[in-house]
Amino acid sequence: MNSFSRRHRPTAAVLISLAVAAGVTACGSGSGGGTEGADSGTYTVWDPYPQFAKGSAWTNLLDKCGTAAGVKIKRTAFDTSDLTNKALLAAQQGNSADLLIVDNPVVSTLAEAGVLTTTDDNKLDTSKIDPNLLAAGQSGGKTYGTPIGANTLALYYNKKVLKEAGVDVASVKDWASLTAALEKVKKAGKKGITFSAIGTEEGSFQFLPWFWGSGAKLTRLDSAQGESALSLWKGWVKSGVAPNSVLNNTQTTSWQEFTTGEYAFAENGTWQLAGAKKAGLDYGVLPIPGASGGSAAAPTGGEFVTLPAQDDTGRYTTSQKLATCLTSTQNLYDTDTTLSYVAPTTEVQDKQVAANAELKPWVAAVRTAKGRTSDDLGTKYPKISEQMWKAVQSALSGSKSPKDALTDAQSAVK
Repeated sequence: MNSFSRRHRPTAAVLISLAVAAGVTACGSGSGGGTEGADSGTYTVWDPYPQFAKGSAWTNLLDKCGTAAGVKIKRTAFDTSDLTNKALLAAQQGNSADLLIVDNPVVSTLAEAGVLTTTDDNKLDTSKIDPNLLAAGQSGGKTYGTPIGANTLALYYNKKVLKEAGVDVASVKDWASLTAALEKVKKAGKKGITFSAIGTEEGSFQFLPWFWGSGAKLTRLDSAQGESALSLWKGWVKSGVAPNSVLNNTQTTSWQEFTTGEYAFAENGTWQLAGAKKAGLDYGVLPIPGASGGSAAAPTGGEFVTLPAQDDTGRYTTSQKLATCLTSTQNLYDTDTTLSYVAPTTEVQDKQVAANAELKPWVAAVRTAKGRTSDDLGTKYPKISEQMWKAVQSALSGSKSPKDALTDAQSAVK
């Protein structure tokens, strides 16, 4: 067993450098809330769902799994970036939570810091998990945890706007046909497409389907394929089929633009489904097309259930029971319905589609999606992503050409 003895804990300097690489903000260590000195009958869970208060479906599930394992659950919720930093500092102090539920790109950061146990050690069964989703939690040939669910990106479209512009959505099969549709919409006096190109991880997250859809790879930002993807976005903004506001749009503000009913298309995620219904839009969803056709790989969002290393290795058995309970077939279905996520197993995905046919295109998108840290990028991803969003900002603002922006980005990554 990979016990995490005090003498092998990462140094503060290592933890700080990893926190910076993960894009989190340094803060005080606080009181922790992990296992050191804890009642052996109480197990701590840290999650990134502060929107769910006590008595919610999520906290009720945690309590139910605790009861089934014969223990009490002490749950603490954090904002995503704060959770990463707290987890790194807690590991340094020997005060890790028993279960950490973290954003999937963070898994490799925590794994490299020695914070997490592998599934070989903790005996979590991941055999039913879709391989493309599990890959986001793999590093150096090892698997760290199991996904609780996934979300990804696709194109929402406004049926009314397209009809008035004389656009048949079935004609949108690649970049050329999508651009032609956008130009037709603009000519009809409507707005084309909105997305988020903000200078943060959200901007990279939204650019990735186009980058990957060009055939580009994150290990080579300045390839001709990558340049074609950035030139596509640049061309849309320059011609006016995409608004200048994309430079500052978050995924939320981009969505607010779409819900005005003026835009034909919006790139956004599964988490907006409830908002689409609330807005009363007559909408549809289609996968983001690749440059020459087919569906582009979109990045996966969503969290992993992980088991941090403990000095008291006897706690792993119960922690594994808790993680297994949270990710059982029925509980995955209930949790992912609450979170508007697509489940990480084919069995539960099929159950979701049977209950809600509107999830069908999202399940298809998730099945072709790709983890941002896949291809064994691990902790290299945050630096690559930062240079990517800077390149997007430079190109769309007009300060650099797409080619120069990506050349400079690749140089900075090296």
